[in-house]
Amino acid sequence: MGVNLSDLVEPRTVELDELRGKKVAVDTYNIAYQFMSAIRQPDGFPLSDKQGRITSHLSGFLYRTANLVESGIEPIFVFDGKPHKLKAATLEERKERRDKAQEEWKAAIEKGDMKTAYTKAQQTSRMTPEVRDSAKELIGYLGFPMVMAPSDGEQQAAFMCNRKDVYAAASQDFDSLLFGTPLLLRNLTLTGRRKVPGKDIYKEIKTEIIDSNEFLTTLGITREQLVDMCMLIGTDFNQGIKGIGPKKALKLIKDNGNLECVMTKIGENIPDYEEIRDIFLNYSGTEDYETKFKPIDRQAVVDMLVSYDFDEGRVNSALDRIEKARKEAAAKKKQRSLDSWF
Repeated sequence: MGVNLSDLVEPRTVELDELRGKKVAVDTYNIAYQFMSAIRQPDGFPLSDKQGRITSHLSGFLYRTANLVESGIEPIFVFDGKPHKLKAATLEERKERRDKAQEEWKAAIEKGDMKTAYTKAQQTSRMTPEVRDSAKELIGYLGFPMVMAPSDGEQQAAFMCNRKDVYAAASQDFDSLLFGTPLLLRNLTLTGRRKVPGKDIYKEIKTEIIDSNEFLTTLGITREQLVDMCMLIGTDFNQGIKGIGPKKALKLIKDNGNLECVMTKIGENIPDYEEIRDIFLNYSGTEDYETKFKPIDRQAVVDMLVSYDFDEGRVNSALDRIEKARKEAAAKKKQRSLDSWF
């Protein structure tokens, strides 16, 4: 989930057309969770085939990614590697929350309360080996570049963005800013009208972009101070200090300079803070990746998705859209290259 900085961030809304021709490093697990949470049946059950295999994520990776390609965006999918040992407590806490939501979902179904059931079901999504492997298989057949991160996908995406191999990192989590991505895209695959969690109201969701330098300048702090501030709030690697939210943490850091001075002032201690700081500030990602697209293995995509009970006609239609968009993008690049000679 990452640290919540929404009270401090003022992102700029961006139309997908503004991202035309841009390569974007996508935090794949983050996006997969979005698909599994949002693409569900009215009672909350995820889309599944006749064998009971979840297909919500496959639907998202095909149809919503086709929308991105049609908008001229070139996604590079970054997969998480082995989580850092300090993340173990957060992962266990998330599992407990999912287990609790699972029980509450079942109870709501038994009562016939479909509204509550749907809300609780959205909180139960799990990155199982089957979900991960089927996502990799489909993305590979579609010809999209895949990058295997040594640890967090957000870290690797930020690393690629800093190397200027991609324009931006795409994730819902603000942690990307702590990891140092120059540009963060949010809601890349979630545009449209969405229900507000826990409420019977809807709001318009649009793609947002956050410029890290502008964000830090507005707050009046450095990236190092942002990391210290977020350790006070709590990150994926530490619990934080009770009673300290984003605004209070910001004031404490601005008034005292760094985390060590704040801890001395308030009489609190954050275990392993130096190691956590190092995770965010001194990450060296893998350079073993490519950002070039490959042709779609059309028959493999069709065979795979039909085996998951997808409609063959709809699958082919989505593939037609992707191939058409790629051809048009290639033609425009070629024309720009020719124009540069004159």
